[in-house]
Amino acid sequence: MGVMRDLFEDIFQGKPIDPIESARRGLRSQARKRFYEQANVAPVDGGFQILLDGRPVRTPGRRALAASTQPLAQAIADEWQAQADVIDPTNMPLTRLANTIIDGVVAAPEEVAADIARYLGSDLLVYRVRTPDGLVERQMKYWDPILAWARDALGARFVLAEGVTFVQQPALAVEAAVAAIPCDPWRLGAVHLITTLTGSALIALALASGALSLEDAWAAAHVDEDWNMDLWGRDDVALARRAIHFKDMQAAATTLRLAN
Repeated sequence: MGVMRDLFEDIFQGKPIDPIESARRGLRSQARKRFYEQANVAPVDGGFQILLDGRPVRTPGRRALAASTQPLAQAIADEWQAQADVIDPTNMPLTRLANTIIDGVVAAPEEVAADIARYLGSDLLVYRVRTPDGLVERQMKYWDPILAWARDALGARFVLAEGVTFVQQPALAVEAAVAAIPCDPWRLGAVHLITTLTGSALIALALASGALSLEDAWAAAHVDEDWNMDLWGRDDVALARRAIHFKDMQAAATTLRLAN
């Protein structure tokens, strides 16, 4: 197990991952040579464990890398199987999210849920521009349906604001939305990651509920950025960063879908 222990120390960072900070940063480090032939899964108590050549994989926190369902565990194992000559963690978003959930979210679900709840107090979707008309219309197109879903499905009526001046949201609206935050650590971790990637807990909750597709959620999160690029031209740095973040968004959506 020495090789595998060193792998996680060098690539995935050799300490338990903070559940808040890990969702905000990419876990980048030098790639290591692939040392195994086959990645697969096997049932264990309470879930399904990922195995490399029959040996269990451990998270940076020395816990078993396992998922709550066989399809999700298989998707994680597929990431390991897809690695070529070297193991590149930037191409393993499901594994990174699983490490975060196992080492961080499982031990501190209240902390993670509270961080999501804080976003509800100043959610991206409630802060609107007054001009130009084109951006006003684009915000309405992508954001109003999500707010309507929150109102109709959750009973959460949020108040809109213009500009960046803080507006206190009704306590009942926030409480109703907080009640929709998942308790299951896998879904909770996925919702938290989506929230931090998009700046909107409402986008995350709508995606988790099935009321919003991954593509529409991603578009809603980038309304302002896309408008600016339409106006001023492509920002290649921003687009490259967005491509990396979209992999994490896909991993979170996959986790929501397969952790049921």
